[in-house]
Amino acid sequence: MRTSMLRRVTGAVALLVALSLTACGGSRGDLEKWVAEVKARPAPPLEPLPTIQQFETFEYTAQDLRDPFDQTFSGEGAGGPRPDPARPKQTLEMFSLDSLKMVGTLGSGKNLVALVMAPDKVTYRVKPGDYMGQSDGRVTGVFEDRIELVELVPDGAGGWLERPAKMALDN
Repeated sequence: MRTSMLRRVTGAVALLVALSLTACGGSRGDLEKWVAEVKARPAPPLEPLPTIQQFETFEYTAQDLRDPFDQTFSGEGAGGPRPDPARPKQTLEMFSLDSLKMVGTLGSGKNLVALVMAPDKVTYRVKPGDYMGQSDGRVTGVFEDRIELVELVPDGAGGWLERPAKMALDN
């Protein structure tokens, strides 16, 4: 295939030379002599074939590990906080934390109890350990000006995160 292509190119070049010679006053004999010289030349050597690159082999040994791109990963068995489904819900867990208002306190020192008004216009007593809000919010501290609590929120991967929250005294 390469030789036939070379002959076609050589023929095209010979035609161009013939046209040039006739334009410059050359004879047909000169053209035939030149064509014979070109055909007598040996064809140029072929380029050597490229070497095939050897790739390093790799043996995959992580078949038994969890796929990091698997969307069905469940956090079961993972440590951390979780809501207790067996715990009975308290009254203030019916309301969102934003709808509840701290309106005052009773007592002093470690016996301080917060007064919280719900949207139903009923005032409830809240002490540390009680639950309020719809995100399993456990009261961790009652102070004269605020209530501190920890809510449990889903982390999006099947687990739960503790999120601190505060409720300030409504002035």
